[in-house]
Amino acid sequence: MPKKSFQELINSPGMPVLVDFYADWCGPCKAMSPVVEQVASQYNGKLKVIKVNIDNNQAAAAQFRVQGVPTFILFKQGQQVWRQSGAMPANVLSQAVQQALV
Repeated sequence: MPKKSFQELINSPGMPVLVDFYADWCGPCKAMSPVVEQVASQYNGKLKVIKVNIDNNQAAAAQFRVQGVPTFILFKQGQQVWRQSGAMPANVLSQAVQQALV
């Protein structure tokens, strides 16, 4: 199976896509990892989660002007519907996903 482009991944029809821009050296990114997993399992089958390491994917990070990590961007049918940088409680992330599902 060919590797899908970033654009193909975020254009996923019928399901919002949460992109987690992170870096291995980032403390808050490590702290957010279980939160992202919790939200992903909460919306299992209704949400696609993609983790993007900005050091390995500088083009994607530049395309979305990611200046700090972690940065979370929620896409619905390829359109950015929510964006927030920094660590946050699970309920904030969950609420953004819930609104994208409406």
